[in-house]
Amino acid sequence: MTSAPRTPRPLLNRRLAEFGTTIFAEMSALALRTGAINLGQGFPDTDGPEEIREAAVRALRDGRGNQYPPGPGIPELRTAIAAHQQRGYGLAYDPDTEVLVTAGATEAIAASLLALVEPGDEVIALEPYYDSYAASIALAGGTRVPVTLRPKDGAFHLDLDELRDAVTDRTRLLLLNTPHNPTGTVLTRAELAEIAALAVERDLLVVTDEVYEHLVFDGEHVPLASFPGMRERTVTISSAGKTFSFTGWKVGWVTAAPELVTAVRSAKQFLTYVSAGPFQYAVAEALALPETYYTDLRDDLRAKRDLLAAGLTDAGFTVHRPAGTYFITTDIRPLGESDGFAFCRALPERTGVVAIPNAVFYDHRDEGAPFVRFAFCKRLSILEEAVVRLKSLAPARQE
Repeated sequence: MTSAPRTPRPLLNRRLAEFGTTIFAEMSALALRTGAINLGQGFPDTDGPEEIREAAVRALRDGRGNQYPPGPGIPELRTAIAAHQQRGYGLAYDPDTEVLVTAGATEAIAASLLALVEPGDEVIALEPYYDSYAASIALAGGTRVPVTLRPKDGAFHLDLDELRDAVTDRTRLLLLNTPHNPTGTVLTRAELAEIAALAVERDLLVVTDEVYEHLVFDGEHVPLASFPGMRERTVTISSAGKTFSFTGWKVGWVTAAPELVTAVRSAKQFLTYVSAGPFQYAVAEALALPETYYTDLRDDLRAKRDLLAAGLTDAGFTVHRPAGTYFITTDIRPLGESDGFAFCRALPERTGVVAIPNAVFYDHRDEGAPFVRFAFCKRLSILEEAVVRLKSLAPARQE
C-alpha cells in the first residue's frame, strides 16, 4: 500500500517566516549595481581614529586576542566600559560582574531577549524600530507590541498615554531605543522619568539600545538606568561601531545588575561565545579618548545633518529634523509619492542615490509607507554630490 506523499515542511523556522533578506542588503546591492551613492545603510565611509586602528594592529602583533578571549570580554575593555559609564553618567558598574562584551549591539539585543523573554511574553517596542528587534522578539517566542512614534512639528514624538495603555498583565519587557533609529528622536529627561515610573509601577524589565549615545545634536542623552528604581531592572546596550566608526569590528556591550548580566551571558555564550579579540583591546583604548573626540564627532555630524537636511528640503521632501543618530527621515508625499518601497527602488535610477523605506521598520506598514530614511554619516563631498543629484526631483514637484 502506497502512502500519500507528505506535504513538504517549510525549511525556515515559523518564527522567522516573516523575515526575508533585510532591506539593507537589498538596497546596498542596488547601490553596487547602479553605482549610486549609498545613503541607505548606516555605516561611515571613512575609518575611525588612526591611533585606535594602530592599537588593533599592535594587539595582533603582540599576540593579544588572537585566541579566544574570556567569555565576558577582556578585563581591559570591561574596565574601560565601566569607566565610561561612570565618567559620562555617574553610573557605577563592577567590571567583573556587571559588564558583558558582545558581538556588536545586535547580538546584545538578541541575547537579552532570548534570556529574559518566555514564549508568550509581550515585548513593547517603539515603532518604527531597527529590524533586528522584531526578529529577536520572534526568536525568543515573544509577542511584539508596537507603540508608534508619530510626526508633529518637524519631529517624531512618543505618546506616553499610548505607551501606558499598551502595558498588560502579559507585558514582560520594554525595548527602548534612544537616540532613536530611524527617526532621530531623543527622548527627554521628562519622558524617560515617566517611562521609568511606569516600569517600576508595573514591575517591567527594560532593555535600552543606546548605540547613538554620543550622536546627540539637540537635547541630551540620559540613560534610563540612571532613574530611581531602574538600575536593577535595566539592561543597557551600546557599542563601539557608531561612536568610533568601526562598524565592522562588531564590539558591543551590556551593562546591568549582576543577575541580569548573568542571564544575558547564559544566552550569549551559545551565540558567538566570544568575538573580536584584538579589537577589544583597541576599543578599550578608544573609550579612553578625551572628551574633545566626542565633541568633534558631534560637530562634524551636525554640519552634515544640516547640509543634507537643507538639500532634501530643496529637493521637495518634508524633512523631520533628527535630534540624534545619523539618519534623516523624510516624507515623500510632497513629491507626489506615497509608496516608500517603490520610491526607494526607483530612486537609484532616477537620481543616483539610495535610501531606505521606513515601512520596513513598522508593524503597521501603511503608517510608515510615505517615509524614507537617508544616512548622513558620509564624507562631506559625497553628501554634497548626493544633494546635487537629488535636486533633479524638485522640478517634477513643481510641474
